[in-house]
Amino acid sequence: MIILGIDPGTATTGYGVIRKSQKGIDFVACGCIKTSPDDSPQDRLNQIFNQINKLIKDFSPDALVIERLFFFKNAKTAIPVSQARGVILLAAARKKIPVSEFTPLEVKMNIVGYGRAQKTQMQKMIKKLLNLDKAPKSDDAADALGLAICYVYLLQSKRLPKKA
Repeated sequence: MIILGIDPGTATTGYGVIRKSQKGIDFVACGCIKTSPDDSPQDRLNQIFNQINKLIKDFSPDALVIERLFFFKNAKTAIPVSQARGVILLAAARKKIPVSEFTPLEVKMNIVGYGRAQKTQMQKMIKKLLNLDKAPKSDDAADALGLAICYVYLLQSKRLPKKA
């Protein structure tokens, strides 16, 4: 089973791809989709949509896991992130890929065991869980891998929440 984790954003969208097998969880790929603030909002969303479609084509995921927006301090940030989530959800819907959503707190609870864990703690656990030589450099890519790992943990425990 291939799982694609997505940490949505307009400037940077992190992605992480893992494979769940009978032997465990294996790292496949991770990275970031970056857009320029010089581009129009619609061009940035189009770039994200196109890159998500490319990831779907390249990895053929069985599930897509996306970060749920649950709290925001600044509407100027929340609205563009919600728009990025929308184009990502559209890409998944068009390919009929099941989508699950988790808040950062849920991911941290399932990966580190503490919902207020620091980014460095998450990165260390992801490095350990995926048997990587070094932690992902990008927080966004690490968060996306965390989403995918969280999905596997909850799938194995049969505690997956309702689909997005």
